[in-house]
Amino acid sequence: MSASEPARTDESGSGGSWDDVRDLPPSAKLVAKVLEYNDTLTQSQLAEETLLPPRTVRYALTRLEDEEVVDSRFSFSDARKRLYTLDLD
Repeated sequence: MSASEPARTDESGSGGSWDDVRDLPPSAKLVAKVLEYNDTLTQSQLAEETLLPPRTVRYALTRLEDEEVVDSRFSFSDARKRLYTLDLD
């Protein structure tokens, strides 16, 4: 009789799903789609590929990281940069 939905459990413990991306802003969806096709990119490469301003890309990446659908790591070639990879099940 309860109108609430049961809590979603994450059995795998890693990565999210496209359902997690569905309610995000269009910029985050675009960044996720570009990462899906390009595997690993830096923030500046994402801005270039999406034609979005760097600030918007930063915001999109933050939202995607909050939903745990993007992994980031430091670049070995340039420690000032981070590499972003889509982490969907």
